[in-house]
Amino acid sequence: MKIDIHSHILPREWPDLKQKYGYSGWIQMQHTSKDEAKMLKDGNVFRVVQPNCWNPEVRLKEMNQTGVDVQVLSTVPVMFSYWAKPQDTLDLSRFLNDDLAAVTRKYPKRFIGLGTLPMQSPELAVQEMHRCVSDLGFPGVQIGSHINQWDLNSPELYPIYDAAEKLNCSLFVHPWDMPMDGRMKKYWLPWLVGMPAETTTAICCMIMGGVFQQFPKLKVCFAHGGGAFPFTVGRINHGFHVRPDLCATDCKEAPEKYLGSFYTDSLVHDHRALKLLIDVIGKDRVMLGTDYPFPLGEHQPGLLIESMEEFDVKLKDKILAGNALSFLGIDRTDFQ
Repeated sequence: MKIDIHSHILPREWPDLKQKYGYSGWIQMQHTSKDEAKMLKDGNVFRVVQPNCWNPEVRLKEMNQTGVDVQVLSTVPVMFSYWAKPQDTLDLSRFLNDDLAAVTRKYPKRFIGLGTLPMQSPELAVQEMHRCVSDLGFPGVQIGSHINQWDLNSPELYPIYDAAEKLNCSLFVHPWDMPMDGRMKKYWLPWLVGMPAETTTAICCMIMGGVFQQFPKLKVCFAHGGGAFPFTVGRINHGFHVRPDLCATDCKEAPEKYLGSFYTDSLVHDHRALKLLIDVIGKDRVMLGTDYPFPLGEHQPGLLIESMEEFDVKLKDKILAGNALSFLGIDRTDFQ
């Protein structure tokens, strides 16, 4: 069985958000043909997408071709819209979540939904989280690696973590809003370097900010193999011990204590990196994730995991499906 914890989907279309809300900055979808659409931000092309980004039947065909049994669907992070007026982001989140719920209801054995929230307003975010879990049947939500000026250790976000614990709502943390100018303008560096740095920052903030200490039942997964964290954890842990005046201000427990307390996906594109990831994060905490349908994703889902001679059949099954079932709190028989 293969469960892809990390895949993105959009509605086929949505209202003109600039016209609806009265200000710019929103993403719009412009279909240029039956096989292509442009995501536009203030008239500029952000990304060109194909039908597998909005058409569930196209996705199913490609899933069948690559042996993926279940995709866990979440919105494209640029749609988070944390910068906007909170009520407007809530309205957009509800639209995206309702569209996602329609897909999961139509194909309940093939798709699972992760909602999106207006995180810049914790009160509204908790409200929408309750709706996602109770009304729409989502086992979790996707959140960004930071919320405007708040890192994920910000006390303002604690009501969201508290609600997630009580609702058994899993959190999938995706990097977004990386620096795009200056030294980052060339070579696709925001995606190649900025995203791993964003994820590493998010992990460090949740560990050293005391989030995992205060919310021990919180289930959190970080995208893209935890970014640079698995490779730099020794440096981070060492820094915690030699400069406690800077690193141990909000949590007295060393970072190494929390290894095994959170999940990552498996999207590292390298067998040496995957072996390290399992060693650092834990065999029960890494899940198949592909970033489908985008170019930086794993184009043959699970191939890297299946090619690992060091992994036995039991471990491969954990990474391909078992750990995702645990993270989402669902049963394998529900999808057979």
